[in-house]
Amino acid sequence: MSDFQSFPLPFWLVVAAIVFFAVRSWRQAESALRLPMLMVLFTVTVWYVGDVLYNDYVWYRMEIDDICLEHAWWEVLGFVCSFGLLTPLIHRILNRKYLGRPSNLLSLIYYGGLKSEKFQRQLDIACWFLCILWAALMIIALIRTDFDFQGLFMPYLGKKTDPWARGRIGTGFDSLLALGNYFQIGFAAVFGVIAALAYRPSTFGVALTIWLLTLPSYIFDWTRSFILATFLPGFLAWLFLRLRSGVLVKAAILTTGFLVIESWMKFIIANRTELTISAAFYQTVTTGQKTGISEAKHLGLDMFEELGFINLYIADGSYQPNWGEEYLAQLANPIPRSLWPDKPLIGIDYAIARGQKLDNSIEGSAGVGATLSTGMIGQGVVNFGTVFGPLASALLTSLWVAILARQDLLAADPRRMFLYIMGLILTFNMGRDITLLVLYPFCFGYILLLVAKYWPVADALRPPADREMDAAS
Repeated sequence: MSDFQSFPLPFWLVVAAIVFFAVRSWRQAESALRLPMLMVLFTVTVWYVGDVLYNDYVWYRMEIDDICLEHAWWEVLGFVCSFGLLTPLIHRILNRKYLGRPSNLLSLIYYGGLKSEKFQRQLDIACWFLCILWAALMIIALIRTDFDFQGLFMPYLGKKTDPWARGRIGTGFDSLLALGNYFQIGFAAVFGVIAALAYRPSTFGVALTIWLLTLPSYIFDWTRSFILATFLPGFLAWLFLRLRSGVLVKAAILTTGFLVIESWMKFIIANRTELTISAAFYQTVTTGQKTGISEAKHLGLDMFEELGFINLYIADGSYQPNWGEEYLAQLANPIPRSLWPDKPLIGIDYAIARGQKLDNSIEGSAGVGATLSTGMIGQGVVNFGTVFGPLASALLTSLWVAILARQDLLAADPRRMFLYIMGLILTFNMGRDITLLVLYPFCFGYILLLVAKYWPVADALRPPADREMDAAS
């Protein structure tokens, strides 16, 4: 824990602004905005305030001068205030047709409604429709892995296999492999939610089975954000929507779940440099060998540090804002490189400024040893500078919150509920960057929702009243 006396005035203003807008968010009239706005404020708290508390702020002051660090705190404050003021306005503009409707998620939490015949019937239809698509995707995955069933579904018994593996810089139709991976992440998240909400044994059994088959592929992986994206939606849906217990019981379960996830992520950090996670787990279980979990520390929780470096490089002239080029590169990401060979790369200029430059002759390196996340606020700064950057980031985040609120307002259809819960979880991962690479599971989930909504075969399975509700939305 850093010495609190070393924090400048804008740090305390940031803390005060987060508390103020958190209270204001919860008390506002539009209830659909409450949880998404609180999730964004929580994300900022963890990735920026939490960074300097978890890591050594004194060390940051040795690497980066105090002026640049103070400017970074003013930028965080600018983001928080802009976000808090812009979000209700953007919500009223984009969702004006649905203003005044209650939050469906909060209604389920407070008043129940999961057991209604209509909700459960829609849940059944969604489950079986998605089950067909998941089975088709898994057939492709098994073919690509030479039918390595154990490696795909039970990596804890040996070695994990990845049917969607590709290089850092995609070539040919590698984008289709990335597409398969993001669909699989989305399926894992959605089936976890279905299992949490389903009361009918057949739907519950199918959803839970698919979730348990799909989840280990990400639990036994190095990418910790995938763990959050696939495990938390189902767990939190069960805890807050399905479980009928008191606040203390839920708090105890939530704390236990946090400690389990935190310990597992430390296990990943302690073992990912020398072994695959599957091999490390197998070795630990069979030999009882210690893994150094207690000494492990979470890496990557340093978005405030990166914001400080961005200010430092802009101040000394070694880096210049790219005026929206990275945001454009993010938008271009879905286009396959086979169709656009010179598609812009993401984050290469900042990685070079941070000393990651490599010989361009190294195949697939893109000229850097690694790309570095700039953080949701730092990303705005590298695009539009220290003044307009936080505002640009706040505007994008406000648009995202309005999109989530729309899913909540229409979540009488459980498919919208799936998207909403998944989006809430993915919001936390946006703390490292506002990028489609994080939001793809949500985007593809929305595509599936449109397919189910307009595909005649899927639509014919649904009662006329449900089709009328979709048409109205």
